[in-house]
Amino acid sequence: MIDKLEMLLALAQEQHFGRAAEVCGITQPTLSAGLRQLEDTLGVLLVQRQSRFIGFTPEGLRVLDWARRIVADSRAMRQEIRALKQGLAGHLRLAAVPTALPIVAALTTPLHVGHKEVGFTILSRTSIEILGMIENLEVEAGLSYVDNEPLGRVRAIPLYQERYRLLTSDASPLGRRRSVTWREVAQIPLCLLTPDMQNRRILDRKLQAAGADAAPTLQSNSMVVLFSHVRTGRWSSIMPAVLAETMGLSAPIRVVPIEDEEPPPTIGLVYPVREPLPPLTAALVTEARRLGRRWADPAVEPR
Repeated sequence: MIDKLEMLLALAQEQHFGRAAEVCGITQPTLSAGLRQLEDTLGVLLVQRQSRFIGFTPEGLRVLDWARRIVADSRAMRQEIRALKQGLAGHLRLAAVPTALPIVAALTTPLHVGHKEVGFTILSRTSIEILGMIENLEVEAGLSYVDNEPLGRVRAIPLYQERYRLLTSDASPLGRRRSVTWREVAQIPLCLLTPDMQNRRILDRKLQAAGADAAPTLQSNSMVVLFSHVRTGRWSSIMPAVLAETMGLSAPIRVVPIEDEEPPPTIGLVYPVREPLPPLTAALVTEARRLGRRWADPAVEPR
């Protein structure tokens, strides 16, 4: 039964029979046969089929909810038994919004030092994608905004507040300033993340509140692309302080604080509502709580 439920989860993830079969490491006919066997066992139609995947039936959606719980519990049980025999080991998958990628190492490095048999996969995703990946068991946890948009069925541990900086050439009109306002930033050409990123939606609201619509001259879903353009000295951007400091920008690029009376958004660890947590996820949560307490001190900057 578990293997058939794994197939159902893969189909929910990929929305395509062929790709779901690849994820499961089987052929498409084997996947289709397994799903039909699951339907026969349960006595209901789960998947709407034509020549391609159409969607899930109402019954299929309910079974999908149960599949997530059953498969998650099965994986957690196997992981815990393995940990009892040989210590913490396995592979931890994390997804992070692009602006939070610089602080991922603060979570993964202590785990790596303490548990050499743990491997990691780190993915850059939008906040909405992260929630979907957690629900579909594609990742164990994520780093995302925890107080700006609805989170749904996850728990959150606040880590740090995202404060913003203007990155610009020292030859630009704002390049020699000690600080700038959002109204001033709104008057210059910018390169920003794409609108599917929550960071961009936050910046859009701030710029609009300052009296201007955000109309960047360049947009990308990659922070590397934005940084490469800023480094030319011909472009300006708005980025979180922790990201600007991590990249180690130097002349002719200036990093200028942006004055803001509103509380900054909070980045945190988001993870499934599940008891007990799998050992790897539990270890990550413990490390996140430690970091959250440390970074709660205003004198300590996230690194």
